[in-house]
Amino acid sequence: MSIVEILKAVLFGIVEGITEWLPISSTGHMILLDELIKMNVSEEFWSLFLVVIQLGAILAVVVLFWNRLFPFNIGKKPVIRKDIFQMWFKIIAACIPAGIVGVLFDEKIDELFYNYQTVAAALIIFGILFIVIENMNKGKPSKINSIAEIGWGTAVGIGLFQLIAAIFPGTSRSGATILGGILLGLSRTTAAEFTFFLAVPVMAGAGLLKLVKFGLAFTSQELVILLVGMAVAFVVSIVVIKFLLNYIRKNDFKAFGWYRIILGILVLLFFGVFG
Repeated sequence: MSIVEILKAVLFGIVEGITEWLPISSTGHMILLDELIKMNVSEEFWSLFLVVIQLGAILAVVVLFWNRLFPFNIGKKPVIRKDIFQMWFKIIAACIPAGIVGVLFDEKIDELFYNYQTVAAALIIFGILFIVIENMNKGKPSKINSIAEIGWGTAVGIGLFQLIAAIFPGTSRSGATILGGILLGLSRTTAAEFTFFLAVPVMAGAGLLKLVKFGLAFTSQELVILLVGMAVAFVVSIVVIKFLLNYIRKNDFKAFGWYRIILGILVLLFFGVFG
């Protein structure tokens, strides 16, 4: 068992936990980190690791928002919460576009767009959009201030923004859905929360699909690396989600837009010189 590889898994878990929820692209950061710190694993396991480590991140959402995600109130008088069921149906509707494209074209998308040029372009373009849209919306009241107010059309619209992220790595799933939510009238907090909830079926499905394709033929070191990465991503995600919700109550997303632009330029420079 290599301690060095386990420490690398810790580092990747930290980066995953931070970048999965902030609208700055976990893919872009993982690609950069992989170039700087290579893990000594097979290509097949690395592809699995990048996706399955996200299961630790979504577990943080389930733990933090359990009372708003679980529709059954089990007590002396069991209650079925219809509002939560309705929310889940809207989440499923929002997941359909990206789900269909992911199942049918997953390998083709990786082949065509999983490169540093696409990642850098997506980072920069969506960074600019965050700044422009926040400036346009400055001072305007939000039309939708809670998840219960999100209609079916709005949910599907957010799902289409998620589809953009599913096709173009570097877009950031959270970035695309938050941006789409703001454009469709959601408050920043509501857009962020809906993005968190939307991640649960999307990332769980992607992780399970990878596990099915890979099988369960892990070596002992691979299993430890995966579990360590997931555990670290879970703990870091708890902290980051709480931070983001507190941050956007008083601030907009423009700082993340500038960060994306700078990172996109650095990706182009780094791979242009060392690629």
